[in-house]
Amino acid sequence: MSSNSRGRRTKTEVLDIAWGLISEKGADVSVSEIAAAAGITRQTIYMHFGSRGGLLVALVRRADDRFEIKESFDQALQLPDPRNRLTATLDAWLAFVPKIYPVATDLIRLRATDQEAATAWEDRMTALRTWLADLMQSLADDDALNDNWTPRQASTFFWAETSVQTWGLLRYDCGWDEATITQKMTLSLTRTLLKPA
Repeated sequence: MSSNSRGRRTKTEVLDIAWGLISEKGADVSVSEIAAAAGITRQTIYMHFGSRGGLLVALVRRADDRFEIKESFDQALQLPDPRNRLTATLDAWLAFVPKIYPVATDLIRLRATDQEAATAWEDRMTALRTWLADLMQSLADDDALNDNWTPRQASTFFWAETSVQTWGLLRYDCGWDEATITQKMTLSLTRTLLKPA
């Protein structure tokens, strides 16, 4: 195995080990703890990721790749029917949230005091808002977006209404099951954002 392919494999392994550790212990876990769990040195982590911040950004991007959220969004965006396009995006996102919830909530918690956690979280939220802006523009282009909304307003509203925080409140504070959350959010967002059929 070449040193390059060994390096790529090691980076992926480190990210997956870090994900498990952060899911269990929280995002303020140290680089030393991640290195020990991965059976490598701290210097190896810094060689691969540059800093703890670089590790966190790579970690959340790895989750996107691992759970294929971008592919799901891209597939949804190709659907010809605007309503199906919106609901497929929502289904993909709400299937993704439970998978990232333990790490995401800890990054959210740390944002005020940990700039590296804040940077990692904002990196993914910027990508999400960009994908949603493309979706809402496509709905407007098809004359399916409700006249009360601009594409930018609609994408921001979708992002806020379906946030990890909102999902967590409904799931854990209110005791809703995942299917109910998806059903009610779909009903609310399609009625609010789309023109009547």
